[in-house]
This record gives sequence, structure tokens and C-alpha cells, in this order.
Amino acid sequence: MSDVRRPAVAGLFYPKERDKLKELFAGLCIKSEDTYNAKAVLSPHAGYAYSGRIACKLFSSIEIKERVVILGPNHRSVGHPLALYKGEAWETPLGTVYIDREISEELTAHPLFSYDNMVHMYEHSIEVQIPFLQHIYGGRIYIVPICVGDIGYNEAVDAGIALGEALKDKDALILISSDMSHYVPEETARKDDEILIKAMESLNTEELYAKAMSYGISMCGLLPAVIGIEASKVLGSEKGILLEYTTSGEVTGDYESVVGYCSMVFA
Repeated sequence: MSDVRRPAVAGLFYPKERDKLKELFAGLCIKSEDTYNAKAVLSPHAGYAYSGRIACKLFSSIEIKERVVILGPNHRSVGHPLALYKGEAWETPLGTVYIDREISEELTAHPLFSYDNMVHMYEHSIEVQIPFLQHIYGGRIYIVPICVGDIGYNEAVDAGIALGEALKDKDALILISSDMSHYVPEETARKDDEILIKAMESLNTEELYAKAMSYGISMCGLLPAVIGIEASKVLGSEKGILLEYTTSGEVTGDYESVVGYCSMVFA
């Protein structure tokens, strides 16, 4: 198959061998009896050793759709600030997921969005989410990967509204990829992240953005969260629900410099 994005961080953030990855998921992912019919969700994107359990809890607790729009931060700050992937598919150790051309073409007709494959080549924030979807869903999945760079709050709101309008007549899930506070003491991370989580629970993106900026809270997927939450509001979301929060300190034992992780549902 031509024009397929190959895995960039398999073997680094998660196992590159199919059997080892499936074995890891078998231990991490326990299907919940009750599931949310979410418009959007937020999932961490660290190495699976650190945030895999939190992500598995999320994906095991929602109804995963065949079509998934994935919003991830552009950690390298290169290329187009709202970049989609113009290609056929993405590949992971669990197989192939296909690009949803219909949604992609509708979004790139909007002046804020554009195709830029190079932005996606080495970015991990979107890639690490896909094996969870494949494992839990089990069927063919179509994705719209959107790598979000340096845009302003108002542009992010406009992008979110445009995304919501594009998805109004489609059965799709919005997946926001983000970690929370970075490399601060555990006590600071929990206090700061609670501020942002409360803003997301009330779907208040203006407060989310303003508090992150004014307090210097290093939530890497801040702009993807603004876009995803605004889109979910267009689709009828009324609240955000925190499923779980933790930090890297619970894995490493180092509580002096942690990264925060949470999983949330917007329904």
C-alpha cells in the first residue's frame, strides 16, 4: 500500500512486536460493564509504562466509533499549525487504520486547516493513541489525525466549531491527546492540574486557556483540548467527566519531578 505512515515511536513508547503489545493490553485493559457514549475524550500520550493504565481505563469505558478524529499537540512546533495527514493510512504493530477522506476534505476546505504530512512524521502524540483504539474496537477504523501547533485561543475556538459542524451528521469520536503538568513536584502538579480539570469538567475553554497561561501550567495538549471541547459542545456535550488522574511519580517513585496524566469523557 502506498502513502502509509509507518510507526515512528514503536519500540520507544510502546512495544513494536505485535504479540508483546497484545500481551500488554491483555494485562492493562479490562472492559467496563458500563460505557459512555462520548462526543469527545481526553487521553494521555506518554509511554505506556507511565500512562498506559490510565488510557486503557478510558478506552475500556467508552463506545469507540468507527471514525475517530485525533487532536494531538505538535511538540516540535514545525509546519502548518492545524495539519491533517494526506495519505491512505497509518500503520501500527496491530495493523492498519485508514484516513477518513470525507471528513479530511471537508476540514481542509476551511481556511484554518491544511494538509502537511511532514508534521506527522515523527510526532508521537497521535500515534500512541491508535493501538488502544485497535485493541478495544477490533474492527476497521478510519482516522482524521490533526496535529495542532501554535495558534491563538480564538483560532482554536473557531477550529473547534468548524470541526463540530463537520461532524454533526457523522457518527465520530473526537480524541484529545494530552498530558497534564510537566516536570514539577507532585504536589504542584496535582494542585495545578485540578484547576484545569475543573475548567474542562464545566466545558469552559476560556477559563482552561486563561488559567493555563496565567499560572504557567504546562499542559501540552491545551490547544487540542480547546478545539476538542468546543467541537463536542457543538455536538451536544453538557459536561466533562474525570475518570482518573495520576502522575509519573506513582511509577518511578520520583515525586520531585513528575508529569500528570488524566483521562476524561465529554458527554
